[in-house]
Amino acid sequence: MKNPKKLIVITGPSGVGKGTVVKNILKKDKNIWLSISATTRKPRKGEKHGEDYYFLTIEKFKEMINNEMFLEWAEFAGNYYGTPVNIIKEKIKNGYKVILEIEVEGACQVREKFSDTISIFLLPPNKKELEKRIRSRGTENEKSILQRLERADFEMSSSKDFDYVVKNYVIDKTTDEILKIIS
Repeated sequence: MKNPKKLIVITGPSGVGKGTVVKNILKKDKNIWLSISATTRKPRKGEKHGEDYYFLTIEKFKEMINNEMFLEWAEFAGNYYGTPVNIIKEKIKNGYKVILEIEVEGACQVREKFSDTISIFLLPPNKKELEKRIRSRGTENEKSILQRLERADFEMSSSKDFDYVVKNYVIDKTTDEILKIIS
């Protein structure tokens, strides 16, 4: 039997490989659409507004919070992140399954609002590998890296609250395992 759930939440600590896994999922299943999050953080090299994120000012983001235009939102590492709700509803109405690649706090908000959600927590093989992945991105200063690693401990302790927990050892195997869960 096919799974009727149309909203898929993929979460896990920073550096676990959420983005890479999701890109692989999108290549393998054209009926899945990736929600684009909004953020107040500065774009990383190569990121484009409206493709990778909607890059917003803090003022605009807070205005959207006040107007209840987010499915979920959170503050993380000094920046705001959120999922604009209207496009999600439109894509589901048009027959797509929608993936939200979001932070743990936001994932919990979505699960509270929508019981018809598949929630998947991505774990690293181990803490040392997680640190290696974060450092290898070369996008953060030492303070930010340490904040992310500290936050990862807290986030990983909440993995038991999700429908599925998948360890990300090898990207292709992780991708296939998640596609099986979704279908």
